[in-house]
Amino acid sequence: MVDLSALGITNLGYVFRNMSTPGLYEEAIRRREGAVAHLGPLVVRTGQYTGRSADDKFIVCEPSSEDKIWWGKHNKPFDPEHFELLKIRLQAYLQGRDVFVQDCYAGADPEYRLSLRVITETAWHSMFARDMFLREFDPEVLDRFEPDFVVIHCPQFHAIPEVDHTRSEAFILLNFAQRLVIIGGTSYAGEIKKSVFTVMNYLLPQRGVLGMHSSANEGPGGDVAIFFGLSGTGKTTLSAEPDRALIGDDEHGWSDRGVFNFEGGCYAKVIRLSAQAEPEIYETTRRFGTILENVSMDHDTRRLDLDDSSLTENTRAAYPITHLPNIVRSGMGGQPDNVIMLTCDAFGVLPP
Repeated sequence: MVDLSALGITNLGYVFRNMSTPGLYEEAIRRREGAVAHLGPLVVRTGQYTGRSADDKFIVCEPSSEDKIWWGKHNKPFDPEHFELLKIRLQAYLQGRDVFVQDCYAGADPEYRLSLRVITETAWHSMFARDMFLREFDPEVLDRFEPDFVVIHCPQFHAIPEVDHTRSEAFILLNFAQRLVIIGGTSYAGEIKKSVFTVMNYLLPQRGVLGMHSSANEGPGGDVAIFFGLSGTGKTTLSAEPDRALIGDDEHGWSDRGVFNFEGGCYAKVIRLSAQAEPEIYETTRRFGTILENVSMDHDTRRLDLDDSSLTENTRAAYPITHLPNIVRSGMGGQPDNVIMLTCDAFGVLPP
């Protein structure tokens, strides 16, 4: 059992802490959160939101971080009083409910690692956190685990814009003073991942580390390459090169010690994925422990149709990086020898 009362979360039903992947499968199926496809992946639906809702993401404007944030279109301020009132309603919503807790890390380099606690109301989102972040395998360390940051994710709790001063019923609110992220109104699991990326992008530059939306891999001789590019330009695909070991496919830090992965998993687009073009990523869609978001499945045969975009073009697979055959297990590499800018978008223009 873990005490969550310091977060104002009390009178809970049952707290499932650091459940194994098979245990989370059982709970997800029992709660009708998803279905098991052929060869074992868990297929889920995210409902109305099949991608990130960037316009619903806000940062609480408070004294400890106010002068360190570039406020504007992408970093929108949120009033601290309204944050507190919404948090109180969220705390009340959780009373009597079961929750799932995953204690994990962001940042493969121990010097810059962030201890992270992800609290969810669904089993499959807890499994997503287990797939995406770095695990702690020592039970004694887990017993005394103290998080640096907490993420609370409740997709069935909706904001009331007229009351909560949010843009819609969905919200992603970051409070750096309280070291807390609260997410509601959206089941899209990528909000958990990207919120942690935002936290790392805030904390690490203050320690002289560059946070990067990039993939990275390492050659047989130890040469490191970084791939920058917008979502969908091929970072994941190009970094999963059979002759090079993958460091990570999306989020990295670059320090004086070299490059390190923020994550312990991958979150790959799988629309029209083929065994011929991307064999390693394709195989992850046929593995136990992979979560498939909004992927079409025949409920009789449990076979997938990766070409079906009827729900969204943004179909996703979340899987632990160990599902791939050629990886850098430490998640760390040296100083990059090559920096590649990917411009496979509508315009083909290099970023400024």
